[in-house]
Amino acid sequence: MLIRAAVLSLTLAVIPAAAASLPAQESVPVASRQMGNFKIGSDQKLFGKLEFIGGIEMSSSNALLGAISSIRFRPDRKSFLAVMDTGHWVEGEIARDGQGRLAGVSDLTVTSMIDPHGRSEQVKGDMDSEGLALRDGEALVGIEQMNLVEVYPDPGFARSRPVATLPTFIPPKSLRSNRGLETIAVSPKESPLAGGAVVVSELSLDKAAHIYAAVLDGPRKGVFGVVQKKPFAVTDGAFLPNGDLLLLERRFSFAEGIGMQIRRIKGDDIKPGAAVDGEILLQADMGYQIDNMEGLDIVVEPGGDIHVIIVSDDNHSILERNLMLEFRLVQ
Repeated sequence: MLIRAAVLSLTLAVIPAAAASLPAQESVPVASRQMGNFKIGSDQKLFGKLEFIGGIEMSSSNALLGAISSIRFRPDRKSFLAVMDTGHWVEGEIARDGQGRLAGVSDLTVTSMIDPHGRSEQVKGDMDSEGLALRDGEALVGIEQMNLVEVYPDPGFARSRPVATLPTFIPPKSLRSNRGLETIAVSPKESPLAGGAVVVSELSLDKAAHIYAAVLDGPRKGVFGVVQKKPFAVTDGAFLPNGDLLLLERRFSFAEGIGMQIRRIKGDDIKPGAAVDGEILLQADMGYQIDNMEGLDIVVEPGGDIHVIIVSDDNHSILERNLMLEFRLVQ
């Protein structure tokens, strides 16, 4: 990792950040269908500690729509940036109906990412973008199969190669190529982690059979573990304003089908050497409107309500759906 970072720094010193030619970019039309219920065939709204507000199922005539693996909303609570595990940026804006429920997505733009060598339209294995976090003019992207955290400028990410690589502190050989870095989230500046970035692997286990995770910077930087909840694997996460971490986890088996859960980890528990666990806020299986749930973000409303928005990755398969679901956290 240190050798690669040194080579990258030398390369960036002599080559401009912008690629020689602009990456491929397309506007993608989106048709949205509202979903009024989370549990199939039921008007129930409260599920554990989360109240279902609404959701949409998205489709498009453009085959680019899909494979969304992480999403982050801007301060206006409408605009968002997402990444696809095919190595693409996704920019868009949500629309709401008269009752404030999700109604659709507009102005969706998909742009091929630029790798450290200035290349775009790379194969999935080189730019398998699974995690995304935003902070202080930076877009942090977790590349799973390479197990790297690349730093892009924000704004300007769509036309730039990475400007830095963050060390993860996790031994590279301990991260499985298709179960490696999956989640990256930035803690609040006022929290015990003081704005530090946190990464969590999908299902790479340490010697104690805990999921590998690490704080990348700040006063508590170092490796820690997340207690595994079989048969779930971590797919994304985001911090609450008080510093607690919400983790989105996915289950898939041919016997039981798909499932998901959201777990709340206390922020003060996250520190080097710890093995953290927390309360399960929500669980859902095939009796609910879910799919391959991959992305989660937190939006704080002006009145203080905390909304949790999750999205699915359809893997560009006709058997899966692109979903966006919204819940209110019940304090």
